[in-house]
Amino acid sequence: MASQQGLFAGSTPLAVRMRPTSLDEVAGQQHLLRPGSPLVNLANDTTGTSGAVSVILWGPPGTGKTTLAQAIAHSSGRRFVELSAVTAGVKDVRQVMVDAQTNRDLYGVSTVLFLDEIHRFTKAQQDGLLPGVENGWVTLVAATTENPSFSVISPLLSRSLLLTLQQLDDDDLGLLIDRAVADDRGLRGAVEVDAEARAALIRLASGDARRALTALEASAGSAASQTPEGETPIVTADIVAASVDRALLRYDRNGDEHYDVISAFIKSVRGSDVDAALHYLARMIEAGEDPRFIARRVIISAAEDIGMADPQALPIAVAAAEAVQMIGMPEGRIPLAEAVVYLATAPKSNAAYNGINAAIADVKAGRIGRVPKHLRDAHYPGAKRLGHGQGYRYAHDAPFGVAEQQYLPDELVGTRYYTPTGNGHEREVGPRLERLRAVIEGRPMPAREKPTEKAPEVTEAKAAEKPEAKPAERATDEAAEKPAESASADAEMDAESTSSTDAGSAKLPEA
Repeated sequence: MASQQGLFAGSTPLAVRMRPTSLDEVAGQQHLLRPGSPLVNLANDTTGTSGAVSVILWGPPGTGKTTLAQAIAHSSGRRFVELSAVTAGVKDVRQVMVDAQTNRDLYGVSTVLFLDEIHRFTKAQQDGLLPGVENGWVTLVAATTENPSFSVISPLLSRSLLLTLQQLDDDDLGLLIDRAVADDRGLRGAVEVDAEARAALIRLASGDARRALTALEASAGSAASQTPEGETPIVTADIVAASVDRALLRYDRNGDEHYDVISAFIKSVRGSDVDAALHYLARMIEAGEDPRFIARRVIISAAEDIGMADPQALPIAVAAAEAVQMIGMPEGRIPLAEAVVYLATAPKSNAAYNGINAAIADVKAGRIGRVPKHLRDAHYPGAKRLGHGQGYRYAHDAPFGVAEQQYLPDELVGTRYYTPTGNGHEREVGPRLERLRAVIEGRPMPAREKPTEKAPEVTEAKAAEKPEAKPAERATDEAAEKPAESASADAEMDAESTSSTDAGSAKLPEA
């Protein structure tokens, strides 16, 4: 069928055939392609005589590292040599250097060396690049998917610019798919791709252009084999799913399903259903959701729903986000899952969240008042004449590091924004907060509640096994089991509470 010749344009993969021949065709990475940028200057040098700086392109697979190098090769007037660190060795590098020096000295033509997968080169192999880069025999354009700080030797890093490539967004991937369907180098309009199939290809690609074009090529071939002769094949979402052997999730990153799934995820964590939380996390990951978005929601959940009930929740969520940023996907799913499990199984409190909301509501309503004079800035000349800082009590000079004085504006004295729950760590925060407020406000110290002990039930069998201890023996055993330090602290706290209640003094016993 003449209309379908674009489907079988030889054995060259569609992703290779569709590589841009100039920087103008490159989709994405616009932050690296601004006028005057190193890559643009290198590509626009048609004479090959002006100076150029070596660059290292670092980014995930399918973001255009090789594409940028090839576009520079087609646009630049320099001699272009391509090596892959997978197959090349020191001998190949040295030969390139010799040829580059010869071409520069005899013909005045400089050489661009594109080295793919440079992280696969050993230290000794990378050392072989230094003379050529140092002396300007070659302009190195190296590509790597691994962090150059760990995979590229320091002398080479110091002689090169490190350029970071970003994953392609949905618009960039859509542009590539549409171009591949219509372009003569691609499918030449031999197939049609419906809207759902296009969205599925974008979603499955997860920012990887090569993956998107590979899936498109497989889907187009499958659609052609199922279409009667004389009709135009149409790629549908079902064909895409069958071609890539992967179920397509109903998930639109800009639609209702996106918000429904993330809402269910957050509510599952809040509701302590760890299995549901992992399920919705998996749905987002498999649907190609941006892992940075997921990590941000996990951080918010740690602060909003766990809060002071477990203060370690927030550092763990932040650590998971940093891990995802550092190692990328798919391995990033592991620290994300660990953080989600921790949050879902942690005690819950939204007291801090409610506290800031209540404070903001007061500020918006105009309940602000003037800062008390003794708290105002007193460092500048004339401040003391205005009474600023006078009467301020330095908290560290007071017993227990807490001083009796007013901190809130007059209009808000006695306002309570933070009310701790009895969950997790806030069980300890609550009583301490009451004692703190009593000291600050000059009130009698609240008496410390003593836990009531319930007498253990003794069955007849247990009574027969071990005779009941005498009162004197029980007292001796309890005293031996209770650490002296704990008993001393309890006695001090009780004494302080009693003293403050009787004398009206406000002291904070050490917990």
